[in-house]
Amino acid sequence: MDIPGRYATLTIVMGIAITNLKRTVAALAVIVTFSTSCIAQQADSRDEASLLQQLAQSTPEQAIGLDRQLQALWSQSGSASADLLLERGREALDDGDIEAALDHLTALTDHAPEFAEGWHVRASVFFGIDRFGMAAADLEQALTLNPNNYDAIYGLGLIFEIVGKPEQALEAYSRALAIHPHHEEVTNAVNRLKPQVEGKAL
Repeated sequence: MDIPGRYATLTIVMGIAITNLKRTVAALAVIVTFSTSCIAQQADSRDEASLLQQLAQSTPEQAIGLDRQLQALWSQSGSASADLLLERGREALDDGDIEAALDHLTALTDHAPEFAEGWHVRASVFFGIDRFGMAAADLEQALTLNPNNYDAIYGLGLIFEIVGKPEQALEAYSRALAIHPHHEEVTNAVNRLKPQVEGKAL
């Protein structure tokens, strides 16, 4: 999978066997692109609860800015050295240097294990090189630290869909939409799965 400059989103829940992941993951995965400069900028608001509340009630146009603020906020560790490691990891991804990206991001998770975004970004690297077990472990940690990450919840639905559990996938997608009602990839996933799930229920 070509991942330079892009960050794959995935997540996992306990009980899903990674060995059951199908190679069709590459076809199903949607790569979420973030500009490094955009993510590195200071968030307009540091009140995550307020931003999430606004996002849930936003128009599509408002959601764009609120998503940008949340992504920026979640990318700030509070530590200059940790922020630098995250920046270097992302820059290495932009350059297509997966080995360097993993080095920087592993140093980040070692240095700041409480920083959810470090685990999230490293998980996307593992996912992009088909190391699904490593990715799953990292995303489990990321979601423990930041359960409001709608991209990670979208990834949860993606994994359910990959392993052939459309009902659970739709439930996860619906949860993500409750947080971010204008998330394009999640909306597309719901539109794709809802007829399938409802048809099985009849």
